[in-house]
Amino acid sequence: MAIDLQRFLQRFVTESHGHLGELEAQLSAMARDEPLGRDELDAAFRAAHTIKGSARMLKLGVIAETAHALEDVLGALREGHLAPSPELAATLLECHDAIGDLVAAATTPEQLPAHPDSALLARLLEHATPTAAAAQTHAAPAPEPPPAPPAPAPPGEARTPPRLDLRPTETVRVGLDKLDGLIRLMGELIATQGRYRQRLLEARALDVELARLLEDHPALAEHVAGRQRFTRALRDLVQEQERLTSELGDCALGLRMLPLATLFEPIARIAREQGRALGKQVDCHASGGEIELDRHIVERLGDALVHLLSNAVDHGIESPEARRGAGKPALGRIEISARKDGAGVAIDIRDDGRGLDRARILERAVRQGLVEPEQATTLEPTQIAELIFRPGFSTSELVTEVSGRGVGMDVVRRTVVEELHGTIAVTDTPGQGTRLTLKVPLSLALMRVLLFEAGGRVFALTAQHVERLIRVALDTTLQVAGQPTLTLDGTCLPLITLSALLGLERETGAPSPPAPLIIVIGTARAKLGLIVDRLVDERDMVIKPLPAHMRALAPVGELVGGFVTTGDETLVSVLQAPALLAAARLEADAPARDATTAPASAHHVLVVDDSLNTREIERDLLESSGYRVTLAEDGLEALDKAQRQRFDAVVSDVEMPGLDGFSLTARLRENSDYRTTPIVIVTSRADEADRRRGIEVGANAYIVKGDFAQSSLVDTLRGLIG
Repeated sequence: MAIDLQRFLQRFVTESHGHLGELEAQLSAMARDEPLGRDELDAAFRAAHTIKGSARMLKLGVIAETAHALEDVLGALREGHLAPSPELAATLLECHDAIGDLVAAATTPEQLPAHPDSALLARLLEHATPTAAAAQTHAAPAPEPPPAPPAPAPPGEARTPPRLDLRPTETVRVGLDKLDGLIRLMGELIATQGRYRQRLLEARALDVELARLLEDHPALAEHVAGRQRFTRALRDLVQEQERLTSELGDCALGLRMLPLATLFEPIARIAREQGRALGKQVDCHASGGEIELDRHIVERLGDALVHLLSNAVDHGIESPEARRGAGKPALGRIEISARKDGAGVAIDIRDDGRGLDRARILERAVRQGLVEPEQATTLEPTQIAELIFRPGFSTSELVTEVSGRGVGMDVVRRTVVEELHGTIAVTDTPGQGTRLTLKVPLSLALMRVLLFEAGGRVFALTAQHVERLIRVALDTTLQVAGQPTLTLDGTCLPLITLSALLGLERETGAPSPPAPLIIVIGTARAKLGLIVDRLVDERDMVIKPLPAHMRALAPVGELVGGFVTTGDETLVSVLQAPALLAAARLEADAPARDATTAPASAHHVLVVDDSLNTREIERDLLESSGYRVTLAEDGLEALDKAQRQRFDAVVSDVEMPGLDGFSLTARLRENSDYRTTPIVIVTSRADEADRRRGIEVGANAYIVKGDFAQSSLVDTLRGLIG
């Protein structure tokens, strides 16, 4: 299907003006000889990088080449290979102005020159690589002259005046600022509706009190009856107003919704073009483009998806020769798909490439100082995968237009998690491919919010981070490494009291309920159960951002993503689930940090489980009991680690991808080093047939997770290895 790029040009011009403004601010400061920090240089670099990528997507080669040259110089500045100076700033500002002129003419691409200003690019090249300019053997072709204006009509020949079509059209052009103003008013109207609802509740409560007075004051009967009729009429009006407000909100948001196809079509094309540029055969297929999202989300997702596609092409898809050697078709495949997911949308980007090169990621992370060398051997695969989201991280040795510039994945995470209140997860299978899943809300103007009380205060969470609400008697939970833990869906779910996590004191005299409410939150592969006091409400609300001065405060700026206003004018903090998970992890690690590190002579245990929570809980439990622990997320990784070093015991789950726990146990027993090594299976499979199979393949003990207690695993290991 042919792609009509014309409809994206105006958006490109608008967005580029914003990036050019950012560039101008930083370059002007440099021209004034003001010192620029890393953050300012990063902002300028990303602005040029984004203009270049968007221009290339729209086949605006002259803009892409000019922005790429500017990006080279900014990259040299950022890495400290080039010193800033007013003279350099003057050249960069000249390039900025040239890009601005080209962007202004981009709505009519045929009017753009065929080639960039060769003299300007040469000066930029001299700054970026002083020796490279001398090595050039030829300069870029001179720009073609602009097309000549149409010739005037011959004397005496009349031109036919254009006909004016006054027929009404089915569409009307509306400025985006007016549309955004409508959305803001709609949000305020919905907030006001909440206050109406609160006043109605107060009126009904007063009616109940007046009804009680009738027993002692029967003369008030007519007055009370009249007031009750008024309250019922007010209730009907409020309900009707809520219905109309809801319809108005849907209509207003619908005006700002765009199908994801506006993103999927051009980025699928750019993936194929990048593949050809790298000598790779790439087929990119998109589905789910008919799903609509708020225009602001679609726009902010654009750069993120381009970065992900570029990484898939450059780092994931192999060369045709390498793919044939691995038994794959020469044509690499990338799939972009979207689907509705609860209160939001999930976008998957899959490729059938080599998967993450974990060894290379870890090596580069150590080289770049992101990971201490002694810490490198203890990181598990999911933690290694998380390193690709660190700012400035790249595994590419060669800096090209596609990769190696240390920009991309950190921008993706910041955009998805911080700006769009979403989540991002990465999974891979070595040799078979990588999958990234982005989950974002349908709109930022109006989001589904869960309101609840903890420590005597009301808090909120956005719906896409809430997996479920449950009530569990605390005396039925497990105590693992000193932390209450719940077995849920076959995995261990750590529990933490939210008020304690936030440092709030419990109200004096408030009794602890025997079965408290637990909010299960999750991002990527980590989950956490938050123990709260009570549920307040769940409804669509307008989330307002934190003021700038509060975003810089720790831990407020990390834990709170914004606030909402309730019907009684109370400001409620909207907590960020990723920050809560990180805070809970730090608190759980505190005892381990304070405890004495296990000596090198301690027994070394390999823990295998595809659940991140279960691995972490079992590690905390065993380390607090004096064991050294190494983790593996599946049977194949465990077998590889067991062949590389000798472990004193193995603790394994059963249900795992690649190689399950039964097969892992059988394979280990075939190795002479593990003929007598204690192997303990910890699983949710409680059937007697499974127990027998576990013993038959060579397991020394079989522990069911539903019966799991803090002492059972430790006591079992102590009985087997001491």
